[in-house]
Amino acid sequence: MTRSTETNAVHAGRHDFRALGVHAAPLDLSSTYPIGDLDEAVASIDALAAGGAPRGNAIYARLHNPTVARFEGALAELEGTAESVAFASGMAALTACLLAASSQGKRHVVAVRPLYGGSDHLLASGLLGLVVDWVRPDDIAAAVRPDTGLVVIETPANPTLDLVDIRRAAAAAGSVPLLVDNTFATPILQRPAELGAALVLHSATKFLGGHGDVVGGVVATDEDWARTLRQVRVVTGGILHPLAAYLLLRGLPTLPMRVERAQETAIALAERLERHPAVERVLYPGKGSGADLVGSQMAGPGAILAFEPIGGFDGARAVLESLRIITPAVSLGSTDTLIQHPAGLTHRVVGEAAKSASGISAGLLRLSVGLEGVEDLWQDLETGLAMACALEPAGRPEAAFSG
Repeated sequence: MTRSTETNAVHAGRHDFRALGVHAAPLDLSSTYPIGDLDEAVASIDALAAGGAPRGNAIYARLHNPTVARFEGALAELEGTAESVAFASGMAALTACLLAASSQGKRHVVAVRPLYGGSDHLLASGLLGLVVDWVRPDDIAAAVRPDTGLVVIETPANPTLDLVDIRRAAAAAGSVPLLVDNTFATPILQRPAELGAALVLHSATKFLGGHGDVVGGVVATDEDWARTLRQVRVVTGGILHPLAAYLLLRGLPTLPMRVERAQETAIALAERLERHPAVERVLYPGKGSGADLVGSQMAGPGAILAFEPIGGFDGARAVLESLRIITPAVSLGSTDTLIQHPAGLTHRVVGEAAKSASGISAGLLRLSVGLEGVEDLWQDLETGLAMACALEPAGRPEAAFSG
């Protein structure tokens, strides 16, 4: 029987609870595991080093943890993939994907901007010895080479909410694996593996955790890629902490409700911001290019939007510093609404030319909508926009607005 996404979110990772006689996920904090049968332990070491599951004994927490494995199974079920592999952060997860690809002699990457600033910096820095071609979505096919190991996209993109057609990107990549950062959409609104992606990346810190109290990353993929990613994780030590896995498991059951509720508020705020005289532009999925992908590729526009108040950088700063309910902070996907300045914070490490080409202006603000009441959030934003308007010279429109 096919189960709804809401039911899967509640019951994923709980298949053995009745047999165990528990109602909450067991939390295993062991750093090491006593060895009884040496032959079994040796076989387990061999299996883990090859990217497989332990043979009865987990040996050591850097190699395997049952709570982490439970979260991995739950996330794979939500994304519709055979497996998933969890890491200590989203950046650790991306690094593992890049190392896994380059281990096959494929040191060329095709990437589409904008990406999360940390992802952009990792690719552009040369720290992993990769060669990266930055392209627009329509130019992916032309950029692919015999030594291309990955095509990397993020949709909706951070922070401009640009949308990329995943099916078209996968077709353009051909035999090259497509990695899709699905952090903004979550498996509630978008399932890239069903559209041709080989690797589905999440900063689990964000919506999957949902409460601002956990850092993690995860890659949903097939068995072969999962095996290679676990090999990388074993030698680099990037495994997710078991307490983080426990918190992520606790967050998954409410994921559909949180995303849908925050999305409802985000839609209302985007519409009001578009009509406000102190706002230069609003960026939100379903508006502008790629609008047709909302309702087809994505089940909805999501809970993240960006906007640019009048006054450029000074206007953005005035908005940030006047807010009392909305929290000025990086990150996203929490129960509370967060706002941040991409050009100065998350994308500070991205080159100026790349920021400009991607539409990341000095005045752009990114808003991650939480679960507060829409009227409370709007009143807070109106106060901030009035402050931005006050900076403008005489003759600019008044910031007062009702709606």
